[in-house]
Amino acid sequence: MTPGARLAAAIEVLDLIRQSRAPADGVLKAWGREHRYAGSGDRRAIAERVYTILRARIRLSHRMGDDTGRALILGALAGLDRLDLGEIDALFIGGHCPEPLSDAERAALSTPPSPAPDWVQAGVPEFIALTFQRQFGASWADEARALIEPRAPVDLRVNGLCGGVDGALRMLALDKFEAERTPWSAFGLRLPPTAASDVQTRKAYTTGWVEVQDEASQIAAFLADARPGETVIDYCAGAGGKTLAFAQTMRAKRGHSGRLIACDVTQARLSALPERLARAGGVAETRAIGQQGRRMDDLAGKADLVFVDAPCSGSGVWRRHPEGAWRLEPCSVARLATLQGEILSRAARLVRPGGRLAYATCSVLDAENSAVADAFLAAHPNFAPVPITYAAATPNLTDAARVKLGELADGHRLQLTPHRSGTDGFFLALFTRLN
Repeated sequence: MTPGARLAAAIEVLDLIRQSRAPADGVLKAWGREHRYAGSGDRRAIAERVYTILRARIRLSHRMGDDTGRALILGALAGLDRLDLGEIDALFIGGHCPEPLSDAERAALSTPPSPAPDWVQAGVPEFIALTFQRQFGASWADEARALIEPRAPVDLRVNGLCGGVDGALRMLALDKFEAERTPWSAFGLRLPPTAASDVQTRKAYTTGWVEVQDEASQIAAFLADARPGETVIDYCAGAGGKTLAFAQTMRAKRGHSGRLIACDVTQARLSALPERLARAGGVAETRAIGQQGRRMDDLAGKADLVFVDAPCSGSGVWRRHPEGAWRLEPCSVARLATLQGEILSRAARLVRPGGRLAYATCSVLDAENSAVADAFLAAHPNFAPVPITYAAATPNLTDAARVKLGELADGHRLQLTPHRSGTDGFFLALFTRLN
C-alpha cells in the first residue's frame, strides 16, 4: 500500500472506532480480516498510526475543531509528524488516497492552533481533569498524561507451577526476547511494547511458563495472599488472569487440598479460562453465577478469600486502550460505583468469619475505588480493614516493593498509577470478616 492508501485506511478505521463501542484492537482486527489485500506490514503501520492518533485524539480534535477520522489524520500530520502543507497535500493526491484537501482544510492547517486548555493538553476529558485535580493536586496533569502516553510495556508473570524466573528468562532469550525483571513482583518480567503481537506465539507462553499480566494486577493478586489448602473465590474472574495467579500461590495443581473457584455472570465470560489453566498446569472450578450471584448460595460463609475485581471504567488501562478516555461519561462512573457496591456486598456473604475480602478495580477514580471501599465498611460493621503493609509480607513481592507499598498505601487501600508506580492504574482494598 502507498503512504496515501495507508492514510485512507487509517481514516476508515478511526471512523469505525468513533462509531463503535468495541475496543480499538478489535476494530483493527476486523478491518484486517475484511481487507486481505493489506499485508502484515501495512496492517502494522496502520495500527501504529491509529493508536498514536487515539492517544492524542483530544488535542488533535481541539486543533481541528472536529473528531472525524479525516480531521484527526490531518491534525496528526501537521501537529505530530510536523509536515508542511505541501507535504500533506502530496499524500492526498493519487489512486487509493484520501480525497484532496478542501479550501477549509487548507485554511485550518495554515492557521496556528489556538492555545489549548489544561485538560486538552493533558489529553483527558474535562470532567476527568477536574476529578484528577481533586485527587492528585499539583501532580494531576502528570498523572493524566501518564495514563495515555507512552504505550504500555508487555508485563509477564512467571508461572511458578512450571518453574522459576531464571528459566523463563532463558526461554525468552531463545526467542530473541530480552526481558527485564519488574521492580515490584518477584515473578514479573517486562518486555517492550513491540512484543505485544508476538509473545503469545513463543515457547515460554505456549508451554505455560509465562502469562501476560500487568505488574499492577500481579501485585493485587499477591497481596490478596491466596494460600495452599484454602477455599478461594475469584468472584469476577473474566478471562482468569488473577485466577491463574491464585493457582500459583495456592499450588493448585491436580490433587491439591484447596478449592479455587472462578466465577462470572455468564459461562461465556469464562470461556478462555479452561485452556489457560491447562497450559499453566493449574486446576480451578468455573461457575456462572448470574446477574445477582444467586448461584453461590452453597458457599455462603465458607470462603477463606473472596477476590472481587469489579467491572469499572477501565481508566487505569487507558495507555493500552486510549479510546476509553473519550468514551467515558460522568453518568457511567456514577452507575458503575453503584454496581460495584452491590457486587462487593454480594461477594462478602461468601467470606467465612476470619476470612479475607479483596476489592479491586483497574480504575484510578476515587468514586469507584476508595468511595466504594469506605461505603462498604460503613454498611458492614462485621468487616474490618487489613493494612496493605501487613499483606505486603508475602514473599511474592520484592523487598523494594514492600518499602514502596508502605509509602503508597493509605491504610487498607492502595492506588497504583502509571505515574506513581510505572504500572497500569489499579486499586485494591483489603478487609477481614470479624464474625
